Amino acid sequence: MRGLTGARPRTARTTPQAASTTTVVVAALALCAAGCGTGGTGARDEGPANGYSAASPTAQAPAGRLDGVDPVRLVKGDPEVSAEVKRQLKPCVADEYPVDVSYGRLTGGTVDDIVVNVLTCGDAVGVGSYVYRDVHGAYQNVFAAEEPPVYAEMDRGDLVVTHQVYDRGDPVSSPSGEDIITYRWSEGRFVEEFRTHNDYGRVAGGGQTPVPLE
Repeated sequence: MRGLTGARPRTARTTPQAASTTTVVVAALALCAAGCGTGGTGARDEGPANGYSAASPTAQAPAGRLDGVDPVRLVKGDPEVSAEVKRQLKPCVADEYPVDVSYGRLTGGTVDDIVVNVLTCGDAVGVGSYVYRDVHGAYQNVFAAEEPPVYAEMDRGDLVVTHQVYDRGDPVSSPSGEDIITYRWSEGRFVEEFRTHNDYGRVAGGGQTPVPLE
């Protein structure tokens, strides 16, 4: 998955909080990864715009979106974004910035919300995920996650954030698993609805392979 290191889940465990519903969410994510059709309220159906060029001409924004929004400038000027993420947000090649940007309705407004994922240049690992909402004609930060590797997506009106987790001794390239958290906008903020944990297997993906017994 983009923004995360390349490991595959082995087993899953869910918290007692709406466990059966969480299974449905995970299944929906798997279907979307294979290619969702139209009809969702979030921009995840079409996928994020990968990368951003500062030299791109400013076109008139589509209906339901504010004009002249520069996602790179939005992140760099955001006081909620850490200095470390801002330091890493620099062009990788020429004027191409390592950001993925998605537009869609997450917060019930009449203007599209924006999800911005800031990645590393070399291996495209997510270092920060942010949601911006229109407030009186200007975008303001209403969500931030800065524990890498992290990646946020829109999924039919919900915000889905994936964090990869490490056990002691895990190399950076081989996390032990991932937490998938679904948030829903409620009373002016994002509230956690579901949480799933996946453990990664060690056989596939270059991990340790058990030696067969003779």
